[in-house]
Amino acid sequence: MKENLNSTEFKDAAMCTNESKTSHPMWYNLKYLLVGIIFGIAFVKAEIISWFRIQEMFRFESFHMYGVIGTGVVLGMISIQIIKRFNIKTIYGEKIVIADKTFNKGQIYGGLIFGLGWAITGACPGPLFAQMGAGFSVIFITFLSASAGTWVYGYFKEKLPH
Repeated sequence: MKENLNSTEFKDAAMCTNESKTSHPMWYNLKYLLVGIIFGIAFVKAEIISWFRIQEMFRFESFHMYGVIGTGVVLGMISIQIIKRFNIKTIYGEKIVIADKTFNKGQIYGGLIFGLGWAITGACPGPLFAQMGAGFSVIFITFLSASAGTWVYGYFKEKLPH
């Protein structure tokens, strides 16, 4: 992405390239709830939401989390290659567009902040919801903090280096 985008260009660049052009009744979104519940159950069963497992990872004491993350990365790479090679379409027949990514120094700062928050709280965005669903009430503070951080970024994004 260009370094100096004006606000209109930035908003256009930040839009979802795969946003569906079809409209459906609200109950069509229940499939996402079902997938989210299954995803949360898998996180709980695989101990991905365990604060102790996350601490083991950051202390380099266990391979468990690295194995899970590595498996996800490899599966994601294979899936993207399959989508590109066979021109896979959405369930509604729409083309999937995977935009090329460009590197910028903000990703290093963001990654460091993300990793630090993950190490301190034992939660990242996916497992955060599974932890709340599992009844870990202290995670609501992390959720509020993550929501506030997202809002602050959204408020200042046009002034930040992209």
